[in-house]
Formats: sequence, structure tokens, C-alpha cells
Amino acid sequence: MALPERVSDLAAFDLLLSVASLGSVGAAARAHGVSQPAASSRLRHLERRLGLHLLERSPRGSRLTEHGALVADWARTAVDAAASLDAGITSLRGTTECRLQVAASMTVAEYLLPQWLLALRAGAPRTTVALTAGNSEDVAAAVLAGEAHIGFVEGPDVPRGLVAQAVAHDELTVVVAPSHPWARRRSGIGAAELAATPLVSRERGSGTRRHLEHALTRASGLALADPLLELPSTTAIKTTVADGLAPAVLSSLALTAELASGSVVAVPVTGLDLTRTLRVVRARGRDLTGPARELAGIARQGGVSARPAVGDGDSAGRAGRATSAGTAAGPPRRRPRPGRH
Repeated sequence: MALPERVSDLAAFDLLLSVASLGSVGAAARAHGVSQPAASSRLRHLERRLGLHLLERSPRGSRLTEHGALVADWARTAVDAAASLDAGITSLRGTTECRLQVAASMTVAEYLLPQWLLALRAGAPRTTVALTAGNSEDVAAAVLAGEAHIGFVEGPDVPRGLVAQAVAHDELTVVVAPSHPWARRRSGIGAAELAATPLVSRERGSGTRRHLEHALTRASGLALADPLLELPSTTAIKTTVADGLAPAVLSSLALTAELASGSVVAVPVTGLDLTRTLRVVRARGRDLTGPARELAGIARQGGVSARPAVGDGDSAGRAGRATSAGTAAGPPRRRPRPGRH
């Protein structure tokens, strides 16, 4: 049932109540932060809409007529109820906006989110961020289940039920130990050789691994060989590569220090596009609000392209750490994976 037009302007009734308690239109206007002419106009409009004479005006002030007093008594309940409704909504918004649950893939969580969250903290200092880091499949599942308000993924596709928007671009880089034969290949390697080589890799569901698989399929229909070793973190993979066990394919964002120190060497890959898009995701039908919306905006404004520092070849460029804005929320909490020990 639609609210009757005659009583839809609760602010006018609230102004009438202030005239009754303060004794003049001028005092009521000051209490409501409006000019006296504006308050007088609003009250006359209320009288016309109701068809009643509500105020007796005189040089000494204003007082309510008999009808005005009755209307004010009836209006007080509605005005108080509106104030209670607003207070309840404010408390709910405060609870929601002070705690933001974020899920992010490992690359984004380790190399981009800290700066983005620092920028969020500058604009929303009361917001507490709970960050869960996992692979892109974990992130998508958390957002779909309502366990995270917002997610960041690095995989090549987005599951049904999620809405995605690009926030940054990254490039995967093949890296080996300095002693590895590929380190001396000035012209790099081909896609087929990479596909046939067992790598040190993240687990299935990792955005980096899935993007490499998709890139090889798109380029030449090649399937990636089974990994020589699966490890749960980028740091562990970098250490294993530096020790000379096997090559790996990692985000350029994660390799700045290692390439600069020479502990690993980047290898160009010909005939294979290893660029990828990092995305912010939300559940379809659940718009981002408050800090979640602000964080998405920070990510979009701060997203950069990172390219590896390698020699000639299709993957050549410069490695770099993203320089976007975020809250250092402490070490990310890893999302447990069922059935893994």
C-alpha cells in the first residue's frame, strides 16, 4: 500500500513539532539548519496539503492551533518511528562497513593487495579487513558462498554466478636456475618444449597454472605435462627453482628480487602469449557497497602492467612490482583445501 501523499513529508511534520516545542518558526528553522523563510514556506505548504490551519503567527512568535496540536500529537509517533528506523539502518551499516571480508588469489594477496589496503585504510580507517588467500577456485567459491564480500582472481575464466572486472595486467615468466641449460638459450624456448617439460608448479585450481594451460591450448593445442612437483606457495617454488630442480612459470610480480639478484634467470618463450588479466569479482545480484566498493575502485585505479626482464623473444619486457595503492592487513590467512595434507 502506497504511503498517502498528505503524510509523506515527515520532515515537515518534524518541523511542526519543533515549532510546538520551541515557540517560534525562527527557532525551529535554526534547529533544523534551514532559513526562516524556507521553514515558513514548508509549513504553509503542509497546511495547504492537509487543508488545515496549523499555526497562529504573531510578532511574538507562533503557536499551534487546536487542529495543529492534534496533528502534532498524531505526527509524533510517525516521526519517532522514522528516527528509530534510521538509527537501526545506521547501526547495520556501521557493522557491515567496519568489517570487510576479502578473498584473493596468492599473487594478488602477496604483491598487490597490501598497497591497495593501505589506500583503503586512509579513506576508511575504521574498517577491519579479514583477508583469506588461496587459489582462484577457492576465491570464487568464497565469494559465491557469501564468505567474502569481494574477491580478486588471476585465472583465465570466471565461474557462472560471478561478475568480474579487470583491475590489472600481469605476465607470466618462465624461470630457471642459472645452471639450467635454458639459462644459456639466448633465443629462448618454444611453446612445445615448455609444454613437454615437467615443471615445479602450484596445485590444480591455481590461477597461474590454469592460465598457462589455457595459453598453451590456445597457441597450439598443446597439453601441459604433469608437474614434477606441486608446492603450495610461490615462495617455495622460487626456492626450489633456484636450487636447480626444474623450471617454473610464475607471475612477473613475484620475481623482481630474484631476477635482480640473479638467483633465477628468466627464459623467453616464442610463439606463446603469457599476458593475463587480474580481476575483481563479486556475486551476481550483490552490488559492492561501502569499503568493498571503495577497494574495487582503488584496485582499478592502481592496477598496472608487469612484464618480465628477459632477453629477446615474445615474452620480453621488464619485471616490476605493482605500484598501486592498499592496508597491510598482516599475513594472509590461507583457505584450507579439503583432502590435502
